[in-house]
Amino acid sequence: MSALVVAEHDGVSIKSGTLNTIAAAAKCSQEVHVLVAGMACHEAAKAASELVGVTKVLVAQSAALEHGLAENLALQVLELAKSYSHVLFPATAQGKNVAPRVAALLDVAQFSDVTQVVDASTFERPIYAGNAIATVTSGDPIKVLTVRTSSFEPLTGSHITSPIEELAGVGDCGLVRFMGQEIAKSERPELAGAKIIVSGGRALASKEQFMDTMTPLADKLGAAMGASRAAVDAGYAPNDWQVGQTGKIVAPDLYVACGISGAIQHLAGMKDSKVIVAINKDPEAPIFSVADFGLEADLFAAVPELVSKL
Repeated sequence: MSALVVAEHDGVSIKSGTLNTIAAAAKCSQEVHVLVAGMACHEAAKAASELVGVTKVLVAQSAALEHGLAENLALQVLELAKSYSHVLFPATAQGKNVAPRVAALLDVAQFSDVTQVVDASTFERPIYAGNAIATVTSGDPIKVLTVRTSSFEPLTGSHITSPIEELAGVGDCGLVRFMGQEIAKSERPELAGAKIIVSGGRALASKEQFMDTMTPLADKLGAAMGASRAAVDAGYAPNDWQVGQTGKIVAPDLYVACGISGAIQHLAGMKDSKVIVAINKDPEAPIFSVADFGLEADLFAAVPELVSKL
């Protein structure tokens, strides 16, 4: 049977995490279908049809799906799920919101944060904040997975544009109502898909010092900005910058950690980065155990000097 990937999109383009999820789906099945659900999302469907590894695109449009409400989207997926052996979501805020609802309605287990597909029924996923890897096997007729996007590279190669099939969109389930949203706009790369990330920790001591110290470095490197949970909890950085087990899981080409001690939950979110640079004045900081390059120094002196030399 085929695998179904539930795409994340903005109505025009497909978000990067979906590409990684398609790569995981291709290891589960030779037939990979992508569901684009929303309202006025034909451009996103066209973009999905051009992705390598996709054999069919399904488009479901209705007012109930316009804002991606998890309750309505889960019902749309449920209408299709029984025709598939696997249903996959990126392990993002939206994917983690919808996937458990789909699994519960199907009465099957959900496998979270899958990092490796061993075979169609066997998967690897991290446990104990990434300190151990569990190999799990499912006998369920439908496997519902969320995929850790940093563990799968998007597929490359030649591709013939996939057919697009129109579906009837679901109606409103009546359980939730969209009231509004505030979207933070930034010219910086999206944190989850950025190639370079600079992150700050509690040592920055205030929101003003966080921004004054970290922004010039991010500007020089063309980087996304991140933060530890301690920095976010203290109000130095917004919630959507949080990197870690309870934030975003990232694996950029370069990760620069400034004033971050390296708590287990933070390391779980960034230790797969290709090159890790740590700046911390505590020589015993756990961050140095995963760093490729470590600088024992006061970040308020080291970071401006680094910026001046870039």
